[in-house]
Amino acid sequence: MNMPVAAEQLLLPDRRKAATGRFADWKVAAVSILGFWAIYAVTVIARAFLGSDPLTVLENKLVTFAAGILITGLLYFAIASLAPGSSIRRKGLVAGFGAVIAAGALSTVLILTDGNMRSSKEEFRFQAREGFVVIAKGEQVRIERGAADPVVVTMPKLKELGQHDQFRVAADATVVWLFFFAAWSAVYLALVSQGQALDLQRRAAAAENAAQVAQVRALRYQVNPHFLFNTLNSLSSLVMSGRPEEAESMILKLSTFFRSSLSLDPTADVSLGEEIELQRLYLEIEKVRFPRRLKVEIDVPDRLAGARLPALILQPIVENAIKYGLSNTRDKVSLRITAEEPLPGRLRIEISNFGGTALKSPRQSGSLEGTKVGLANVSERLNARFGNDAKIEHGPLEGGGYKAALTLPITRHD
Repeated sequence: MNMPVAAEQLLLPDRRKAATGRFADWKVAAVSILGFWAIYAVTVIARAFLGSDPLTVLENKLVTFAAGILITGLLYFAIASLAPGSSIRRKGLVAGFGAVIAAGALSTVLILTDGNMRSSKEEFRFQAREGFVVIAKGEQVRIERGAADPVVVTMPKLKELGQHDQFRVAADATVVWLFFFAAWSAVYLALVSQGQALDLQRRAAAAENAAQVAQVRALRYQVNPHFLFNTLNSLSSLVMSGRPEEAESMILKLSTFFRSSLSLDPTADVSLGEEIELQRLYLEIEKVRFPRRLKVEIDVPDRLAGARLPALILQPIVENAIKYGLSNTRDKVSLRITAEEPLPGRLRIEISNFGGTALKSPRQSGSLEGTKVGLANVSERLNARFGNDAKIEHGPLEGGGYKAALTLPITRHD
């Protein structure tokens, strides 16, 4: 594990704590508060410019805007003051009680500041059913009665009303503003709930990805010990049979192979061209062991060389082809690796061995059990990387020999 990854994992608890703090969602709350009051402002402005004195109307509404934003912020503070991790249901109860208090507070502020409001110059004129003409302008109502003198009535300020009447006006305003604060609370809690759901999805995806990476690493690390065991057996055979120069050549080729393979990221993909070159290195090692009996044929079109696949995915199959293809015969054996695109976007890689007169398939020679580990490794790695989009098929060939075929989607670096 490299240091940047380790450092990131050490800092992860602090990041999670910061992300789930008491007021961690203040940005969401601020955007929703400003958004709600912006919508209200648009409706007020539109209404104001329908009349003849929009500036006075807008000036009088400034108190509503300022007090409303402040009270909504306090409502958020009350909701967020719950312990982190509280359920949405509990927050909803606090939001409900808080909305009632917030509506009452805003209504009280508007009543207390009513006396400081400027009178609008906007005039409303309408015909009463009794035939009178009623003209309302500011606090004054003028009633024109034909030939009689008009009657002018001045409406009292809210502070001039009795306490009972003031309470009734405040109650009516509270009911109106209650719906506003309740609507904001519902939207805010919906955003919080959605954020929590997305966070759970991200964490689940991260956990699944971590598990998959761990699985891929484990499967990938199974390859090297298996390969090293077989190669050391080959080296031992060369030394015991008095072939030191060939053993030295195999050691040099073995070091080159491990230097190339161990430098790869176990969780990363390589190109088909790179994978084939790794297998060439391995087959060069085996040619030292079987210089006259092993023939290698590789047919990979250049247009498929850039396709991506897990590193050393072919290694266990090639090893099995060498181990079981040459163990039961002294004749020449051919090992063939081919690649093709049978369908658009699909890659098929075949590895087969054939040619020895005494050659039998693993099933026929009773050595099928020996192939299971390698083929199971390949199958599990394909499933971890591609899921159901990839598969491996294997079986004996007519006339002797064995073939394994991998089918997977073609993916390339962008």
